[in-house]
Amino acid sequence: MMIILASSSPSRLSVLRSAGVEPVTEPPEVNEEDILGTVRDQSPEDQVCALAHAKATAIASRHLTSVHPGGDSPSPRVVIGADSMLYLDGELQGKPHTVEETIRRWTNQRGKTARLITGHCIINLDTTATDDDTFVRAVSTTVHYAHASDADIRAYANSGEPLNCAGAFTLEAMGGWFIDRIEGDPSSVIGLSLPLVREALYSFGYEVSDFWNRPEHAK
Repeated sequence: MMIILASSSPSRLSVLRSAGVEPVTEPPEVNEEDILGTVRDQSPEDQVCALAHAKATAIASRHLTSVHPGGDSPSPRVVIGADSMLYLDGELQGKPHTVEETIRRWTNQRGKTARLITGHCIINLDTTATDDDTFVRAVSTTVHYAHASDADIRAYANSGEPLNCAGAFTLEAMGGWFIDRIEGDPSSVIGLSLPLVREALYSFGYEVSDFWNRPEHAK
């Protein structure tokens, strides 16, 4: 069985690999700003889920329209799309992208509490196309930022690590120094909620262990 990760995120890939899954990675080509522009009046959770849905469906459509040589049916495949954004002070924030923006955000968010929202869209490619084959949900985790010093904020931003991360931090790496605590699912903060993916797989009639394909975890 195969999981197709509709993402180029190293963090999401790491979550799956650590959990025994070596996915096929297929980064989608979607315009996030265009998508968000159509859902600005919706809740933060719905906005983030819209991004995840666009990513997953972009990859799913490739596979649903592909022709397999000899007409052979592929093994069961599940596409996972996800996106994370930070909700702070009534504003939904994406990735900072630049050192300057990272410093600005950290100067503002240190000592504060925010919500890291990860939207998920999980699509089962191996049944008829009904609503039951698509699982869409957001996971919200409370993040308590530390009072990081100016020098550490500059050093962290200049490391490059947080530039492409929602919330401008990585819980599992250097950013962990500057997070006092979280309330909720740590895997969701990293980029992909394993409990939620498990729930989706169960809803499709699969076992989690069906997808363990790394040598040290395979059944």
